[in-house]
Amino acid sequence: MPIYEYRCSECGKVFEELVFGDRDKKFPCPACAAASTEKIPSVIGGISMGGTMSPACGSTSCASASACAASGGGCCPHAQ
Repeated sequence: MPIYEYRCSECGKVFEELVFGDRDKKFPCPACAAASTEKIPSVIGGISMGGTMSPACGSTSCASASACAASGGGCCPHAQ
């Protein structure tokens, strides 16, 4: 069961949904309840086979150590 990211066309909120079965299903915005949402590509980070960090890894995209902990840490510099 994949998790997809969606963006609301009305308020701009980005949210995630765990999708059971129908991958083309539309989800209403949890912030404003608008039905006009669109699936957006997700960014995947990880370590390459060569042992060097991919562009997503080691970035400072997370704001704090608590944000890293909430997301599972992964290769975030705050998780070190």
